[in-house]
Amino acid sequence: MKKHFSFDPRLGISIPDITMEWAQYSDETQQAILFHWEQIRGSIPDRIADLEELINQKQAQLSNESNFKTSCELNSEIADLASIINDLWLWYRANQTVSDKMHQ
Repeated sequence: MKKHFSFDPRLGISIPDITMEWAQYSDETQQAILFHWEQIRGSIPDRIADLEELINQKQAQLSNESNFKTSCELNSEIADLASIINDLWLWYRANQTVSDKMHQ
């Protein structure tokens, strides 16, 4: 499956890396890809929860921070983490139809 997925270090998950039209893959390969994606997709909520915990920690640091530069850095880190969460939810939801195909 490694050739059909690539690890995205920013997101912390592997994402589909499909190089051909879906219909060009054999039924067996399609099922293997869908099964592997469903496993990855199932881990996304846990990944999001981990990132939310990091955001909470940084917000707690921010509430006690008096240095302006450090406050700006923490705000930037929080924004980056929120952006990752948003992208993970997009992957989770956008590929719901792919997961639905598995159950047909």
